[in-house]
Amino acid sequence: MPETGLPGLARKGEELIVRFWGVRGSIPVPGPGTVRSGGNTPCVEIQYVGRETLILDAGTGIRLLGLDLDRRPRERLVAVLLFSHTHWDHIQGFPFFSPARMRNNRLVILGGRRVGPHLEHVLAGQMSDAYLPFTLDDLRADVLIKEALDGEKLVVGDTISVLPRRLNHPGGVFGYRINRRGKVVVYASDVSHPQEGLDERVVELARGADLLIHDAQFTPEERRQRPDWGHSSWEEAVEVAIQAGVRRLALFHHDPMHDDDQLDEIERQAQARFAGAFLAREGMEVRI
Repeated sequence: MPETGLPGLARKGEELIVRFWGVRGSIPVPGPGTVRSGGNTPCVEIQYVGRETLILDAGTGIRLLGLDLDRRPRERLVAVLLFSHTHWDHIQGFPFFSPARMRNNRLVILGGRRVGPHLEHVLAGQMSDAYLPFTLDDLRADVLIKEALDGEKLVVGDTISVLPRRLNHPGGVFGYRINRRGKVVVYASDVSHPQEGLDERVVELARGADLLIHDAQFTPEERRQRPDWGHSSWEEAVEVAIQAGVRRLALFHHDPMHDDDQLDEIERQAQARFAGAFLAREGMEVRI
C-alpha cells in the first residue's frame, strides 16, 4: 500500500495505523476515471500492533477490508465498528464483511441513538429477503450492536478512548475523536458548516489532532450551490484544520462526479493553503 506518515511521532510497535479502504461519497464509482483515488464508499481502519481493530463506517470499502482481515494470521478477530450515520453509502458494504460470518470472531457495532428505528433494526432492514438471500441473524460471529450518546466516552480495548459528537447533517451524524495515549485521529465525514462560518463543534472535536479526516465533497462553488446537502467543501475542511491546529488533514468523501484529475487539482489547491493536507486515496496508509 502507498504510505504517508508522520516520522518520529511513535516508537516502533506504538504507532496508530490508519488505512483507507473506501473514500468516495454517495455511491460507488468504479471506472477508468477513479483508479488513482478509488471508487469505493467510506470505510477507514485504525489499528495498532495488530491488536485492537477499529473500523469507521461500512461502505463498499469494508468488503475489501474484510478480505484482508481474513488473510491476516490470527485465531480470532475482535473489532469495533463505528457508524457515523446510516445513510446508504455508509452501510451498504456491511452485509459483505466476511469476518462477520466466522464463528470465532467478535464484532461490536456502535452508532448514534436516533429517533425512529434503532440501529439494529436499520442494519437488519437492509438485509431482508427483499434485498438479500441472507439476514442479520445469519451472521455467525458474536455480533453486539449498541447505541451511543452524544459526548459519551467509549473505551476500546485497554488504551483507546472514543468521543462521539453529534454534528450537522440531514438525519444526524456522529463525528469521532479517537485517542490512544495522546495520539489522536478525528473522523468527521458527512458534516456541514453554517454559511456564516465554521461549526465550532467540529473545530473543538478536531483540536490538536494528529490526523483529521474531514468531509471535502464539494468545491467552494458547488458548496454554495448545494447549501442544504449536508457536506463540506475542501476549503472548509482546510479552515477547520487551520483553526483546530491539526497536524495533517485527509480530504475525504469525494463527490462521485469528481474524477482523478479534478481531485488532484483539489489536493493541489488545498496544499497551497495548508501544507499538511492530502487527498485520502483508496489503499493509502498513514502511520501516526
